[in-house]
Amino acid sequence: MNCRHCKTQLRHTFMDLGFAPPSNAYLNHDDLNRPELYYPLRIRVCDKCWLVQTEDFTSAEELFTADYAYFSSTSKSWIKHAERYSKKMISEFGLDHKSFVIEIASNDGYLLKNFLAAQIPCLGIEPADGAADAAEKLGVPVLREFFGEKAGKKLANEGKKADLIAGNNVYAHVPDINDFTKGLKALLKSDGTITLEFPHLLRLIEEAQFDTIYHEHFSYLSLYTVHRIFSAAGLRIWDVEELNTHGGSLRVYGCHDDDPRRTKQPVDKILQEERNYGLQELRVYLKFQPLADKMKDSLVSFLIEQKRNGKIVVAYGAAAKGNTILNYAGVKPDLLPFVCDASKEKQGKFMPGSHLPIVSPERLWETNPDYVLILPWNIASEVKEQLRDLAQKEDTFLTTVPDLLT
Repeated sequence: MNCRHCKTQLRHTFMDLGFAPPSNAYLNHDDLNRPELYYPLRIRVCDKCWLVQTEDFTSAEELFTADYAYFSSTSKSWIKHAERYSKKMISEFGLDHKSFVIEIASNDGYLLKNFLAAQIPCLGIEPADGAADAAEKLGVPVLREFFGEKAGKKLANEGKKADLIAGNNVYAHVPDINDFTKGLKALLKSDGTITLEFPHLLRLIEEAQFDTIYHEHFSYLSLYTVHRIFSAAGLRIWDVEELNTHGGSLRVYGCHDDDPRRTKQPVDKILQEERNYGLQELRVYLKFQPLADKMKDSLVSFLIEQKRNGKIVVAYGAAAKGNTILNYAGVKPDLLPFVCDASKEKQGKFMPGSHLPIVSPERLWETNPDYVLILPWNIASEVKEQLRDLAQKEDTFLTTVPDLLT
């Protein structure tokens, strides 16, 4: 396999998680009696542009199907994050009824509804029918297709270039990152702004966040690599913010490469931080696998010990990152009888691979477990607040990253 960006032959493995089903391929009851499709889950690193990427075994169309079960509005903290972003963009760039905002991977309308409320014209681009249906019910116009250069040029030719293009947690999900970036270039007005949010590779490595690795994430991104990809497409990153979402993310601000806006100091600061850590050195990537193995072993040992002691451990949050660690660790319902999730679209289904039943959070009070393992550790504070009446003791709630912690 060659690098998705610079086409260099990939020779180095960053992480090998064996075989796993797609992390959002939730199962219905009838599916439990059918064969389940597994793919290799191996992550490679390019030693030229330092793009970290999955091996090519599946396509976006196979992963992001019409019944794709992720709905952004399930998380209250993410809704607030979207509200803060919208207010900031409207204020900073003077957006009004004459402006045009496009969000790529607009999901269920969680973000664009804020621009609608401010009477700013907008368009969502979303290939998953379930999420697109939810957005349209809010009044958000949706184009149902995968985004790339062809779609960007088509919209531009229709007079739909954007003052602001938003892409929250989509950049890592696209298999052809060069084509996607060229689409951004084609769709952007001459003085427009692109904002992309994505988990920062530096934080993934620093905190051993290996459960954020799954098939739907085609790329794991540093600012250095994104800077290179933008430059190749005729774009420039002129500012960047560090966010605490998803275990530590970046929000990059992009423009055309001939835009007069100067590049701000945080760009150089984060690039230097990445260099100092060694993100352009192979040694950093080759020592990651043992850290993940240690975390996996700790989880299995803990679950077996609690079972032997007659304790009840259940899980909360049927998230993709949860599926990664459960499948890598080989956890089944004998160790974790069920997982609770607030999303009604997931309730009544089963986790891929592990086949844990997904139930309503009300089940927690009926079961009164000794421990609750919060699988989406990035929203652990929010979950603990929601379930504060359940805690019987100080260490009721656990997360797996960066260690098995209360």
